[in-house]
This record gives sequence, structure tokens and C-alpha cells, in this order.
Amino acid sequence: MKNIVVLTMVLSLTPCAIIKAAPTVAEVTHSEFQAVDASGEHVYNATDMVILEGILLHNPADMLDPTPDDSITEIFNLSGTWQIFIQGEGDDHAGTAVFLGQLYNNLPWVAPDGGYSNEVFISELSRLNAAQFSPGDKIRVTGYYLSYKGKLNINEQHNNNPDHDFTIELVERGVGLPSPEVVTLDDLKDGDDEFIFDPNRQSGCEYYQSRLVKIEDVYFVDANDWGPNAELVISDGRKTFGVKFGRGNGIYAGSNNLTEPFNVIGILDQESPDLTGGYRLYVMNYDGNGSVLASREHRMADKPGDVNLDGVVDIDDFIEMIEDWPM
Repeated sequence: MKNIVVLTMVLSLTPCAIIKAAPTVAEVTHSEFQAVDASGEHVYNATDMVILEGILLHNPADMLDPTPDDSITEIFNLSGTWQIFIQGEGDDHAGTAVFLGQLYNNLPWVAPDGGYSNEVFISELSRLNAAQFSPGDKIRVTGYYLSYKGKLNINEQHNNNPDHDFTIELVERGVGLPSPEVVTLDDLKDGDDEFIFDPNRQSGCEYYQSRLVKIEDVYFVDANDWGPNAELVISDGRKTFGVKFGRGNGIYAGSNNLTEPFNVIGILDQESPDLTGGYRLYVMNYDGNGSVLASREHRMADKPGDVNLDGVVDIDDFIEMIEDWPM
């Protein structure tokens, strides 16, 4: 009995190492990852981390400004931010955003040392860009995730510890951007001009979320705020839909030369505390063509082979391709 008591005392005084279990991880489809319940809340929680593959839809710097500034102390202002959208292939009719921020410590629930210095944030951007990916490339992303205003995003969970870094790998270069799906406002809004929300994600806005779509024959309700990061509204004469501009170099005051009605190509996004609403079309750039509001690469995806982007695939495209062919 005496030996048992002594052993018990020794064990109670011996410091025990806390063994942290390795995070669980699995490769999932975008459709599985983005599943929601009737209120729009995301339901995926099978693993701590996920692996997703898909087609990169845009240049990250055309969406958010990654310029770091660690002197910012404004609450909720993350300073430098970086984001991409990747789209599933084949029957995986969904997509996912991947997000990185600099000053997580400007969020009230994050510790004061929870952000990145300018130098470290630049290093993080360099690490992510090391894969040297471009729109139309197939990439693989592995990381933690959080739900944000209607989307389940791969991110660092506002944690600057290296063990929360997500990674990007280039799977195949030049797969090509998916052709944008033609969508009408009747596919997205009901008779009362309210968003169509289907928790089964087989119709309405959820069906097209985080994917490249095209809406035809619309006009701006008011284009006076045209410019980088603008939030405008388009209409087909009966229904309306929000358009969020990125910061591509073709979007600036005075660059709106669109002849109405026009077509618009962008990524179907959602960002709202109302998890069954807040949908919008995210347009990263504009190439000044006068008839289609879209970035150049998205217009090219709309009509494969239209090298000169005149809206018609013909002999002129072949001639331009030959002229550009390296000799």
C-alpha cells in the first residue's frame, strides 16, 4: 500500500506533456463543402481541414487590395487582404473562396499580437504566389475554414500561427476557364424581386454561388458610382440584381462606355448576415469593349476561339492568332 501511495504522489508531481492531436483532413467536393441548412447555415464539419481542387477564376489582386499597412488600428479593418475563387468541375456544381487577411488583431476577439507585420504578410503572399497560378489553372487548396456571411471559405480562422497556414498547389496549368453559365434574373429572383433560396442548392442563387455566370440584356439602374469597388445595380426592366466591382485597372471613373442593354459576366457571390440573401455578381475588371461588362479572360471564356474579342468566331480570329504565333 505504501508503494502505491508513493507512486501516486510521484505521478501527481510529474509534469505531463500535453499531446495535441493532428488535425483531421479530407478531400471533399465543393458541393459537399458548401452544403447548407434551411436557414442558410453551413453544415460541413466532418474534418478540421479540407482539400479542394478547382479552376481558378480570376487574378487575386483584381478582387481585393493586398497592400499591407500594419499601422492601421481601426476595428474590423484587416488592412491587406487577398482572395481567390475556385470553381468545381463536372458534376461538382459549386465553388469556394479562399481568403487571407493581415491584421486579424483588429477583430475584437483576436489577441493584440494576432496580426501580421508588413514584412511577414508580404512573405505570406509570396508563399501563396509561389505556385505561379493564373486564371484557368487547376489548383489544389488545403486548409482550415470558417463560414462568412453565406459562404464557407478556406482561410486561417483569423489565426496567424504557421500551423493554420493554408497551402496552394498547381495541379495543371492552362486547363482553361469554364464557359460562364447563362443565367437570367428569373433564375435568381422571384416574382417579388426577392432572392430565390434553395437549401438543397439545386436552383436559385445557391446553385450558382461562387461560379462564373453571364446575365444578358440588362442595364444599370444608376451608374454614377462607377469605379473601383463600386456597388451598382442592374435590371432587366422587371427585376434587379447587385453588381460588385473589383479593382482591375480597366475600372476607373470615366471608363463606362457600355451601350445599353449589355451583358455582364462575373462570379456569383454572397456576402450578407442574412444567409438566405445578399447575393451579387462580382466583376473583377472591364476591358472597355462597350457591350459586355467583364474582364478580358472571362469574355474569352464566353466564346472560345474569339481571339480578337469581337463577339464572333471567324477567319479574323485565325488571322490574329497566326500573326501572334511565335516564329
